[in-house]
Amino acid sequence: MTDINNASPHKILHVSPGAVPLCLLLPLVHMAISGGRVAVTLNALQLGRSTFEVGLLIAVFGLLPMLLSVSAGRLIDKIGPYKPMQACSILVGAGVILPVIWQDLIALILSAVCVGIGQMTFLIAIQGQVGRGSSEQRLRNFSLLSLMISISGFFGPLVAGVAIDNLGYRWVFLLLGIGPAVAAARVYQMRRTLIASHSRASGNEAKNRGKLFDLLQIKTLQKVFIANVLLSSAWDTHMFVVPIYGVTIGLSATTIGVIIASFATATVGVRLCLPIIQKYIAPWHLIHMALVGAAVNFLLYPLCSQVWLLMSMSFLLGIALGSTQPGILALLQQHAPPGRVSEAFGLRMALVNTSQVSLPLLFGALGTIIGVMPLFWITATGLGVARWATKDSGKESDPSNDSDYLG
Repeated sequence: MTDINNASPHKILHVSPGAVPLCLLLPLVHMAISGGRVAVTLNALQLGRSTFEVGLLIAVFGLLPMLLSVSAGRLIDKIGPYKPMQACSILVGAGVILPVIWQDLIALILSAVCVGIGQMTFLIAIQGQVGRGSSEQRLRNFSLLSLMISISGFFGPLVAGVAIDNLGYRWVFLLLGIGPAVAAARVYQMRRTLIASHSRASGNEAKNRGKLFDLLQIKTLQKVFIANVLLSSAWDTHMFVVPIYGVTIGLSATTIGVIIASFATATVGVRLCLPIIQKYIAPWHLIHMALVGAAVNFLLYPLCSQVWLLMSMSFLLGIALGSTQPGILALLQQHAPPGRVSEAFGLRMALVNTSQVSLPLLFGALGTIIGVMPLFWITATGLGVARWATKDSGKESDPSNDSDYLG
């Protein structure tokens, strides 16, 4: 497969040369959602909103992406990545700037809608491009992409927490708007290579498309989707519940930001080590270890109240959850039928966003009734169920047989 950029290969990362500039773009947009979720949550609490309203607000980040991600994937397959990436970087920038000029729950909801849709489409477009190449390159490309997400996941909450305490809520949204503006300019500079990559890759891929839910009937993909949804739900539960838990025990916004940033630090660290780890541990073994480790973490987390313990628990959780995404993306690309990879990425994101929408609403309502602590234990139970549901994964002698279903 031809790379989309003429840059020389990165000799240290050993990734596809065209993947590097694309992966470097993602943190510019992803910081708006990683920092925006913290800023929106704390801003809503500062405006006097209830736990349920905060849950509703966080759910909005995934509502329209839940409904539109599959269509976005198909659109990208049809017209290429350039126009969607350009439009969505602008949309994300507009979303984070809105609360600067309008401090109200409605403005925060509109901001969440814009950031959610824009970041989702931008990510699908980049995943489709980064996934090109050999199996070895693909896994390394996805490792680099996940590393970039972790870096933005570290700086986003940290910038949000510090800026809120020292500058105020309007300034934090203004700062988060810088990245999308830079991304829009950079995408415009890359327009020729992005357009050309679609022209070279389009070929006969569309001929292989079938019905959407055929993908869910492929056994290997079923298990990949189950594991991914529960692990992603644990990630989002941490981002949603920890700020609320921190407020209930009297922590400042900066301290809450530092705790969440310790989670992101761990994801960066583990993803830096993944090229070595992946030589000794298969993707499914890593996924199973992460499910068990995260379940134990959520059982113990609400029993801690000291800041150093909360930072340690978030760090350990980051190691568990941060180790799985590259393997999940590589498994998804490996087992998706030919010509339907972007559609499979879109379906994965639709399923993830379904949990992102439903869990904050459910947890917001439950938190109002039973408090915050049981929400951690419910999450632990879900992770345990996912481990049981995928217990036979990775043991198939010939995983490629699953793709014969659509043959």
